Amino acid sequence: MTFENLNIIAPITQALKQKGYTEPTPIQQIAIPHLLNGSDVFGTAQTGTGKTAAFAIPILQKLYLNHSDSRTGSIRALILAPTRELAIQISDSFSDYSKGLKLRHTVIYGGVSQNPQTAFLRKGVDIVIATPGRLLDLMNQGFIQLDRVEFFILDEADRMLDMGFAPDIKRIITKLPARRQTGFFTATIPPEIKALANSLLTRPVMVHAAPVSTPADGINHSVYYVEQSDKKALLQQVFLTEDIDTALIFTRTKHGADRVARDLNRIGITAEAIHGNKSQNLRQRALNGDKSRSIKVLVATDIASRGIDIDRLSHVINFELPEVPETYIHRIGRTGRAGEKGTAISFCASGERSSLKDINKLLPGTIEVKRILGFKATENLLVAPVIIQRPRHAMQTNRFDSTSNNPRRSSYRSRY
Repeated sequence: MTFENLNIIAPITQALKQKGYTEPTPIQQIAIPHLLNGSDVFGTAQTGTGKTAAFAIPILQKLYLNHSDSRTGSIRALILAPTRELAIQISDSFSDYSKGLKLRHTVIYGGVSQNPQTAFLRKGVDIVIATPGRLLDLMNQGFIQLDRVEFFILDEADRMLDMGFAPDIKRIITKLPARRQTGFFTATIPPEIKALANSLLTRPVMVHAAPVSTPADGINHSVYYVEQSDKKALLQQVFLTEDIDTALIFTRTKHGADRVARDLNRIGITAEAIHGNKSQNLRQRALNGDKSRSIKVLVATDIASRGIDIDRLSHVINFELPEVPETYIHRIGRTGRAGEKGTAISFCASGERSSLKDINKLLPGTIEVKRILGFKATENLLVAPVIIQRPRHAMQTNRFDSTSNNPRRSSYRSRY
């Protein structure tokens, strides 16, 4: 199967070849023909399956072929994303795929001045990629009208609802024309997602790139049982004993992410925290540094991590386990992409054992249990542990405290 087999026009296939894309991924093979034919699509796909191209390619092709019929300045396609990072990533993909096409797109999000965004909008754009908060703000100011939108994509719909964007999404939908083509993409399908999809889609085609909430192949899963107060010292030892090229570390809170990054920098490991309290410039600097390898480690919360796309990320480390087991799948999906091998390491304290049990149910095999001498395990080890000798010079006893309380969802909404 090639993109030419999917009847993709030459300018787009040439742009895809420049990116090194020769064969469409499973979700692209399934979704692109239906979107080209005008059907609404309900897609379920895990991170790293190529779903951005699955909706971007047909939108670009249909807008390009019908470009002469468009009205100057009309927004013809709207893509909603939950976070700034994901919106920027989607915008970059549209830039890559649209080379040679006379189509204009822009990305709008909060946390930065709106002036450059509104200046670009005044010139007229075909495609807008946006986060809900800033989109509504500019709509209320009269900078954006959605009455001529032909294509509407809701990406990472489950995360949208987790972040409390449901009211914003409903307000945006009321401004869209009834006659439009809609794509709805999600990694999980809880009842509220089904209800939202039913209100948006008309006789949709169901597209499943992979079983819902399943991990990518090629990822090695392991866990260390450890007391909560020893996690800081354990993390330092993992960096001494594991061959870690680049890592993405997850914490539950923004304060915890700052603490972990600070502690790693103290021992000579370049790390940056990325979360909602950081300005967009600082967040983008951290992402660029990680991609260029000038920063070895990113430390993130789940909310901020959506849209993080790093080539050849070797490790994902769960400093704290997520309370929702499906979130584990989203986290580790950042490694082991495109057939590469990846490593997922988790730290499990006594209060996280139930979370680990639920995560185990989503995995096809058993998580390998590892142990470093000097750390008191919090669980009877059911699997023979891998014993790693702890270097004497690194016998750290510093306490690291991290709260497990989640911030209110509403506090995130105002930042996007």
